[in-house]
Amino acid sequence: MKEFFKNVFASILGMALFFAIFGFFGFISIVGMITSGSSSVKVSDNSVFVLKLNGVVEERASEDISSSIGLLFGKDMGKVGLDDILASIAKARDNKDIKGIYIETGDATFDSPATIQRIRKALVDFKESGKWIVAYGDNYEQGSYWLASIADEMYMSPTGMINLRGVGVKEEFYAGLYDKLGVKIFAPRVGKYKSYPEPYIRKDMSPENREQRMAYFQGVWNNMLKDISASRKVSVESLNQMVNDSVMAFAVQQDYVKAKLIDKLLYEDEIKGVVKKKLALGEDDNIVQLTLSDMINLKSSMKENGEKIAVYYAVGGITDTDQSGLTGEACIVGSTMSADLHKLAEDDDVKAVVIRVNSGGGSSVASEQIWHAMEQLKGKKPVVVSMGGVAASGGYMISAGANCIFAEPTTLTGSIGVVGLVKNYNGLFTDKLGVTFDDITTNTYTNWIEDLIYAKDNVNEQKFMQGYVNRDYDRFLAIVADGRKMRKEQVHEVAQGRIWLATDALRIKLIDQIGSLDDAVKKAAQLAKLDEYHTAAYPAQSSWIEQLMKKKEKTTYLDNELKAILGDQYEAWVFLRTINKRNMLQARLPFSTKMK
Repeated sequence: MKEFFKNVFASILGMALFFAIFGFFGFISIVGMITSGSSSVKVSDNSVFVLKLNGVVEERASEDISSSIGLLFGKDMGKVGLDDILASIAKARDNKDIKGIYIETGDATFDSPATIQRIRKALVDFKESGKWIVAYGDNYEQGSYWLASIADEMYMSPTGMINLRGVGVKEEFYAGLYDKLGVKIFAPRVGKYKSYPEPYIRKDMSPENREQRMAYFQGVWNNMLKDISASRKVSVESLNQMVNDSVMAFAVQQDYVKAKLIDKLLYEDEIKGVVKKKLALGEDDNIVQLTLSDMINLKSSMKENGEKIAVYYAVGGITDTDQSGLTGEACIVGSTMSADLHKLAEDDDVKAVVIRVNSGGGSSVASEQIWHAMEQLKGKKPVVVSMGGVAASGGYMISAGANCIFAEPTTLTGSIGVVGLVKNYNGLFTDKLGVTFDDITTNTYTNWIEDLIYAKDNVNEQKFMQGYVNRDYDRFLAIVADGRKMRKEQVHEVAQGRIWLATDALRIKLIDQIGSLDDAVKKAAQLAKLDEYHTAAYPAQSSWIEQLMKKKEKTTYLDNELKAILGDQYEAWVFLRTINKRNMLQARLPFSTKMK
């Protein structure tokens, strides 16, 4: 009888495992079909492209399996690529059956001010084709309002708000906390503007940091005011005065209309009448709507004629190893990108390469590794850099050697400097907790790493590390001087870790031209002497099965909760938490460029 029950149990267990595995692979097959984007979209006459500004707008669309699984349950996972938005607007412009764009603002976070300006430029091109744009929002956050103000007509909920407030930051400083804990941060650096470690070693901003940030924020604000002024026919002076006089988010809604910031207050159901009128539809007619997903799957009318120009996306922090599992954000792994560039150098089908850089830097060693690969690539074919929202510090190092550098008007660049960061726990472990250390070594500096982290007296180790940082900065200057055809002394004058708005960077010769990714591609074609050409995006996106297999490397539940709580401070917290696991030399931007 025992054997009978054992056999029955084994059979049931086997069947359960079989159905579980079968169901699992059936489920991921469905996900695979969703992520393949193979469904074709047909456009009916008199259609409208509905562009919802929601979630995070990042540089390049990512084939995120989490988003695809979310679609099965009707959930929007909240990430969309700038490249997809721009391509969709271009398709809508060129499709005769699409008559207009309806922008619906929500809780969108943009990768940078440059992202907003680039979408606005695409929408300007759309309008110049003779088509219309209508915008509506329950509320307008600053970035969304800046973008949506390009519309022919703007509407808002009668209980909504426009949160124009200027550009700035309120930063947290942890030096006082570390003093109480007995933790010391050793931060050797070169460049008086290299401010990345300031939150950990100071209790306020240095004068130099305040100066450079103010210049950047004022430049972004001036660009925003200029764009809104031109679109809404309100003077820059009036806009600035309104923001200075009161908290605009708390204004009486009718005052927004009087100030010409919007055209009319309407409820969401009433906006349909506005769109129907634009389409010459009757009251009972339905509006044919195309979502961003529809537009992505709509075949482009552009044909891939001529030679190939590779557009390589270098997005995220620059690291020695893949750190994306820690922050949930994209990263540029030095060895991986270098290998990719070597492949492009050897690919005879690729006649020129455009590197789209959107990075605040990171590991100095990985950055130089990528720069070296760029130099080898440049020896075989033209290389043009297109800077996105930020190409600073290590992000600038990898750009410096290109044949030509383009940047968006509000690109943040420069930050040519190096910093080292080490946490020392002696005050916490020994003075407060009573933990002591003893060692045995064969040589004087056998335990130099441990001494930096735990020893009370590590003056010599600090001196050696500062010398290492100094030499790395000198190397950074040499790289920029060679790439930009300048003397090292000239580079040092505009370096020292200082950040620059692109319009200022142009004046001091850190970039060559203000322009978009499209402009950079045209320049690459010109350098390669190509009459006909098409572009191909690199590196290839991870397949859904690869992402599924890597899910175990992703962040924990606690990490996700901390990200929700800390918001923009999460990345800095993760960096500090893992500082002793990273390369000690960092060429890194001091703050985030994200904008709501």
